[in-house]
Amino acid sequence: MTTLQPLAAAVTSEPAAAHAATGITAYAWLLVALPALGAAVLLLGGRRTDKWGPLFAVAMSWSAFVVGFIVWIAMLGRDGESRAMHLDLYNWVPAGSFQLNAGMLVDQLSVTFVLLITFVGSLIHVYSLGYMEHDPDKRRFFAYLNLFVAAMLLLVLADSYLLLYVGWEGVGLASYLLIGFWNYNPAYATAANKAFVVNRVGDFGLSVAIMIMFAAFGTVTFAGVQEASGGAGSGVLTAIGLMLLLGACGKSAQFPLQSWLGDAMAGPTPVSALIHAATMVTAGVYLIVRSNFIFEGAPNAQLVVVIVGAITLLFGAIVGCAKDDIKKALAASTMSQIGYMMLAAGLGPVGYAFAIFHLVTHGFFKAGMFLGAGSVMHGMNDQVDMRRFGGLSGAMKITWATFGLGWLAILGVPPFSGFWSKDKIIEAAFIGEGWRPWVFGGAALIGAGITAFYMSRLFFMTFHGKKRWTDDVHPHESPLLMTVPMMVLAVGSALLGLVLSIGGTFSSWLEPVVGGHAEGEHPVLPVPVLITLTLLLVAGGVALAWLRYWRDSVPETAPTGSLLTRAARRDLYQDDVNEAVFMRPGIHLTRALVFADNRGIDGGVGGLAALIGGTSSRLRKLQNGFARSYALTMLAGVVAILGAVWVIQ
Repeated sequence: MTTLQPLAAAVTSEPAAAHAATGITAYAWLLVALPALGAAVLLLGGRRTDKWGPLFAVAMSWSAFVVGFIVWIAMLGRDGESRAMHLDLYNWVPAGSFQLNAGMLVDQLSVTFVLLITFVGSLIHVYSLGYMEHDPDKRRFFAYLNLFVAAMLLLVLADSYLLLYVGWEGVGLASYLLIGFWNYNPAYATAANKAFVVNRVGDFGLSVAIMIMFAAFGTVTFAGVQEASGGAGSGVLTAIGLMLLLGACGKSAQFPLQSWLGDAMAGPTPVSALIHAATMVTAGVYLIVRSNFIFEGAPNAQLVVVIVGAITLLFGAIVGCAKDDIKKALAASTMSQIGYMMLAAGLGPVGYAFAIFHLVTHGFFKAGMFLGAGSVMHGMNDQVDMRRFGGLSGAMKITWATFGLGWLAILGVPPFSGFWSKDKIIEAAFIGEGWRPWVFGGAALIGAGITAFYMSRLFFMTFHGKKRWTDDVHPHESPLLMTVPMMVLAVGSALLGLVLSIGGTFSSWLEPVVGGHAEGEHPVLPVPVLITLTLLLVAGGVALAWLRYWRDSVPETAPTGSLLTRAARRDLYQDDVNEAVFMRPGIHLTRALVFADNRGIDGGVGGLAALIGGTSSRLRKLQNGFARSYALTMLAGVVAILGAVWVIQ
């Protein structure tokens, strides 16, 4: 039985009461239980569930969405501050004076993620029915999808950092299983291992942050940490903030832990859409925004968040300009867009709501483009090289139209979704004093121009220009199971940003959790000027891509390019740096430790044993059992004593 107990304080920018869950909110545990049940049935049922298992998984995902939608409707019926509800499940960690209950925090922030995860995730489940139709192990694939959705929902609904960590690790496990789903291919297995290892570095940071919270505050619940952080020193809060950021960098593929994202495209395309567009990579942004009270007490850590976001948004944009693999180009784009969200999350109250706003719109248009890439692969015999595409707009009209709406959205062309969310981040980046608005706002502006170039390059190389198809392909449109989810996501790409921005609807919805704008905070440049500059840069990026990749012929073999182009093709040497700084020294250190262990510790222990054994075997020869030998020994001893006495005298 679940017990309903009031929570002392909700996780908001200002303490406010959170109420015990009542009505439908008391059944919020079904959000996690339903997809978890789907995963358990498919994994434990084995081959007996092959025929109906995928449909059952889809039903569980949609059921979770229905529960989440009903919870959201119930929340709309309450006033702003009374919408936060707490569901206390059971006593999870009874350890002496430290008592921690497993509970769920159902507030505006968590429900926003619930709706995004379950709706976009369910559409991807439906798409997977068509995409994975002929895969003999599709039942296992759908089990992993359900497992991922359950873990992600646990992550965003947890009421404590420790329970969040359970969902965090569950997401990491599910992503490893999905990326390496076709693990009979060594390259795919390697990509899964790489993602797992890099994420473990970030997970270490999150675990250290939780340990510091426990040592400093004696609690790890959101409400308890928020209450205790008000009287904590800046050093403790800075340490916690930096460790939380390290965890966020791992999950969200932010600098310097971004190297795994491109390789993770080895997994099936629905995985790329689910994990690397709408859900898993947003977990880091959720963690930063949820921990806003930590970062507002640690301005240095908050500044590092902004720096990391600015570096990553430019890093991903530059890499995306040189990729010919359609999925890897989209992965670089994801890295860059998450950088925008991270930058906004580091700006404080002026950016929290916009970070989540862009996260939601990005979840729709990027998932739609990933599914569109999968549709292109479906019609092109699984080819991913855009230099072998071109002219597909006539053969795949639905894919072209839906992908095109996502392209316009990510460019920030009004009135599409990206215009309402990404441009707000650019405006927020120009708020402040001194050098910061010019540096961070400038980075956001430049990123918008580069985004327009590389996304237009991708769109034109794939759907327009001269046909560069190989002889063995016959492009065709995908089945309805794949195109209908793409059309739904395309509608979101076109209209969602406008709907959520009317009258500041979305910002007002999140305000009880993340706080509102302070009065009088305006960008250093007028908003109309910023909008004009942004659109001019976007138009310039599109025009340059049109000149090079539509009007002119695209060479079927990539030219050598400049030094920057060659560096971008190698992901700005991120793997080379990791190998030089971490992998090779790590290998040498491991070998040195093994040598020291074998020759030093084991050698010392073995040598001591050999010494004792050798000495014993020699001494044993003196104890031979002959009386004459013992008499001779005693005589020698007496002679030795008499000799010593004589010498002394």
